[in-house]
Amino acid sequence: MDLLTGEPLALDLVNTRVVTPSGAVHDALDRADDFQAWLSGQSHRLTVPERPLTASGLRAVKTLRGHVELILGATREATPPPAASLEALNEALRAAPPYAYVEARGAVLVSGSRRDGPVLSRLLTELAEAAMTLLTDPSVGKVRSCEAPHCRMLFLPAHPRRRWCSPDLCGNRVRVARYYQRHKPA
Repeated sequence: MDLLTGEPLALDLVNTRVVTPSGAVHDALDRADDFQAWLSGQSHRLTVPERPLTASGLRAVKTLRGHVELILGATREATPPPAASLEALNEALRAAPPYAYVEARGAVLVSGSRRDGPVLSRLLTELAEAAMTLLTDPSVGKVRSCEAPHCRMLFLPAHPRRRWCSPDLCGNRVRVARYYQRHKPA
């Protein structure tokens, strides 16, 4: 199952649960292999090494995704988010706080930030930070749902006329269906 990626990381996380054209639900957090494939696709945005997660690790990521979905939904509707979801997000943010470092690369000093802690804690913190960044950005109000039937994908449109999560997938399906409706025999 191809997942929509390339949106802000928090939306890519929410979009790990998709409805297929047949109406079946596919969740990339149900199986370690599917999540590993998603994680590999996000490797340019995450500093956590790509290691398989345990079943409890997958549940933790799925739980965080659920809280992000609830907060995002409330934010999009301009209503207060659930307090329990905010607390869960803050807990994930505290799980592996960053610390600053400086190192020498030849004769040049370079600074940056790192995290200590178990891989799962660092992953949850990075995902929570991505959610915090999206949720506190003024453009969060522009997040849209795909207009294609049975699609639950969310996206942040770069163009105000964008209507589908993917013009090649959902957009094409909708256009083909409209064409068929206009040209089908009476």
